[in-house]
Amino acid sequence: MSFIPLNTEDFVVSSDSIVSTLWSNGQTRLTSYFTSSTAITNNAYLPVYSQNPNTIISALPQFSIAYGQVNGSGSAPLNAAIPGLSPSRITYGQFRTLVNGDENTNMNFGTGNSNSPDFYVININRANYKEKLFIGTFNLALSGSGLINLTDNSNSVTTITYCDAGRVFDIVSGSNGSATTLIPPSSSVSAGYTNSGSYGKFLPDVGLILLNARALSLSSSFGGIQLSIPSANNSANLSTVNAALFNAMNLASSTGFSLNSEETITSDYIFVRIKNSDFNYTTNPSMISGSGDFYYPSMVNNPQTFPTTVGMYNTNNELLAVAKLSTPLVKDFTKEALIRVKLDF
Repeated sequence: MSFIPLNTEDFVVSSDSIVSTLWSNGQTRLTSYFTSSTAITNNAYLPVYSQNPNTIISALPQFSIAYGQVNGSGSAPLNAAIPGLSPSRITYGQFRTLVNGDENTNMNFGTGNSNSPDFYVININRANYKEKLFIGTFNLALSGSGLINLTDNSNSVTTITYCDAGRVFDIVSGSNGSATTLIPPSSSVSAGYTNSGSYGKFLPDVGLILLNARALSLSSSFGGIQLSIPSANNSANLSTVNAALFNAMNLASSTGFSLNSEETITSDYIFVRIKNSDFNYTTNPSMISGSGDFYYPSMVNNPQTFPTTVGMYNTNNELLAVAKLSTPLVKDFTKEALIRVKLDF
């Protein structure tokens, strides 16, 4: 068996970004929201489906809604003897630690709400994406006393900000990664923001969307939807609090919720260069007689082979990988070949 040694210039590494739809069944935009009738009433999370799970058994949750409050308001205590220790407080602490990296700094949504006591969480179903969410494709419509369209501000930033959960972008009023509205109409507030800071945080590397509850509770004249959050300390039904955001999404379902996923595929290209004098004779022993002559005399002066496979070996002649050609390659002394092998990992 003969080999062709590969040189350094025969190897090229390339990275490609693969963008795909996020939602089940290839949907590019969710325009219908459903919840399950069997969901636990006081569960910390509210799973949201694109199909009715009460009638379609195969329906899968697309994301979950949760509410976090620093003092535990919005849900009943887990233990009546320990006031404030409730699911909403645990949710706040969980995501505060994930984003800030500590349990002592509250969520910062910017000027007007740098020490936020509460927020909503939209947690994208992890099974819906392989690596991360695709920035600039986040569009979410919410409706109440008014209608707002939310997006990330990825097209407006020149320096990417990182937190303990990876990249973080502000959520603003706008579309496709750009702020389009000045809210409220004041030169002291940046485009797409409110006087209670941004509308939230978009964390594409962990599939999270944190919404600024204070900004959403503003009246429509100040950029909110006047979202009413039933977060009294004695609330025993956290699902009512989660349903407040669900209803705001449902009222704007005709505009819907669009978001794509992104995956980086690293490819190693190997260029196999075959000279005119290489691989013109078969190595099949059945083609040679016992006396060492070809059974077919034409193979002596006019040999021709039809390679179908490229094998790659290490320095110990151990086979590491095999590449199949789409069609057999005609090879003789009058032809040279350049075969590009692509390895994805």
